[in-house]
Amino acid sequence: MNVPAELEKYYFHQQGFETLEEIDEWFSWEVPETFNIGVYTCERWAAEDPDRVALSLDRLDGDRSEYTYGELNRMVNKFATYLSESGVEVGDHVAINGTQCVESLVGHLAAFKIGAVSVPLTVLLGSDGLTYRLRDCNASVFLADEAAIDALRSIRDDVDSLELVVTYDDFDRRDEVNFHDAIEGADPSFERRTTAPDDEAFIIYTSGTTGQPKGVVHAHRHLLGELPQFLSLQCHRTGDDQVVRTVAEWSWIMSLPGMILPAMFYGIPVVGYAGREFDPEQEFELIDQYDVTQLNLPPTAVRMMMQIDDPTEKYDLSSLQSLTTGGEAADERIIEWVTNTFENAAFIEGYGTSEIGGLICDDPAVGMDHRLGYFGVPSVGHEVAIVDPDTRELIEEPHEIGELAVRYEGDPMLFLRYHELPEQTAETIQDGWLLSDDLVSMDEDGYFRFHSRSDDIIISSGYRIAPKEIEEALLTHPAVQHVGVIGVPHDTRGEIPKAFVVLADGYDPEAPLKEELQSHVKERLAKYEYPRVIEFTDTIPTTTTGKVRRQSLRSREGLEEE
Repeated sequence: MNVPAELEKYYFHQQGFETLEEIDEWFSWEVPETFNIGVYTCERWAAEDPDRVALSLDRLDGDRSEYTYGELNRMVNKFATYLSESGVEVGDHVAINGTQCVESLVGHLAAFKIGAVSVPLTVLLGSDGLTYRLRDCNASVFLADEAAIDALRSIRDDVDSLELVVTYDDFDRRDEVNFHDAIEGADPSFERRTTAPDDEAFIIYTSGTTGQPKGVVHAHRHLLGELPQFLSLQCHRTGDDQVVRTVAEWSWIMSLPGMILPAMFYGIPVVGYAGREFDPEQEFELIDQYDVTQLNLPPTAVRMMMQIDDPTEKYDLSSLQSLTTGGEAADERIIEWVTNTFENAAFIEGYGTSEIGGLICDDPAVGMDHRLGYFGVPSVGHEVAIVDPDTRELIEEPHEIGELAVRYEGDPMLFLRYHELPEQTAETIQDGWLLSDDLVSMDEDGYFRFHSRSDDIIISSGYRIAPKEIEEALLTHPAVQHVGVIGVPHDTRGEIPKAFVVLADGYDPEAPLKEELQSHVKERLAKYEYPRVIEFTDTIPTTTTGKVRRQSLRSREGLEEE
């Protein structure tokens, strides 16, 4: 494809640079006057190379499908026509389950081309979590996977804004519309809306330590900001032999905006799998079957793949050129296993958040290889600093711990705002910096090391879990009088939520009650948010204002000193 002049900077890997310093000196953010994610990831490829493969899908029943850019764009236009004729307008919010399927991807791209705002939602949400998000964003449409349909149906009457439910497959009922029925006969020549780079494109919901989850609003320009890290994760390769695979649901910031859409921007085929749970054996099969060159997954998933005996004897894994991970630190065992199992693959660790996107990672193509305990160097174009959490003064001494901050002005990747939360937005963007709440340090060569959150967020299998949400869900059960939740170490998941529960009178601290409380939380929050460990106790340490002293609970577990 001919590279448009306004996008030349995002092809810095074709300039022959040998060091990160050379790239940084040449690079600058170029943001076109008009920019639409749907156009730059799909429509332009459909116009110039319609037979190019965009997406390959494996289903649970063994069926395999392949979609070219021409086919995909036609589906996108037809669904955009259907949504427009159904009353969806510029700025409307379209909720979409993050299943790895063509219907999900088409839903996002159609929303972008309409000028609507997509809201990726995991299928793991329970009724309370789903209700809150749909109400908070006033979603008018929901593209629902079968795994989430029961939760949706149980609360649909409680969401006044929801006018249309589209199902991915043949499980719809009379008041819902099947996706394929919707696009049947629809006009494939949809005239897309013109969007500015700063126009809202999608909202990602993220857990917070207090209150309900926050809707993180990103603009169409966010995609441009993701491209430098994506190229680093790709080892600066975007040729015709590249194939990208991410195991995460397409509802997370590091999955859809961070991996899928950047791959499509460069015309790289994406491999999807419709499994409900991670299957380590299946991942080896997919690498072999599709000659996957980049595999992105959390350390928890890598540890599960490590349990498979002799994968190199059963599968051809020589195609893999990079295995990328993030969300939690990878230990020495993981790195050694990756090196021994994938003979041609670089191990790359990365960092990002919902508000920021993909910010920091290893970059072996220019000599910035992985260092144990560190998650890399700032990706091209981003100004990253470490500031004192109290004074906001810059920390420049190596190895001193402070809060990671990103220069806000001029960086297209950073979020616009929290949805309808101006005070929280102002707390996050201060003095020209976006503050991450992550405590980090940097060595003499510019490599960043993660130390902890400055809040109480639990990071488990790459998911960010707010202890406050679990506490509030448990308190709705009559057996719970008081509760405190912290994260505790776990061999596979990194951390898991542990709940300390003070029981109400009349309840016995027996195992069946623990299971009942866990199920109670699962029904209300996401399936991954329940407390995997529950300890009944007589008291919960609190501050003078009655707040749970999680530091004291961590001290009780021997995790830190008070």
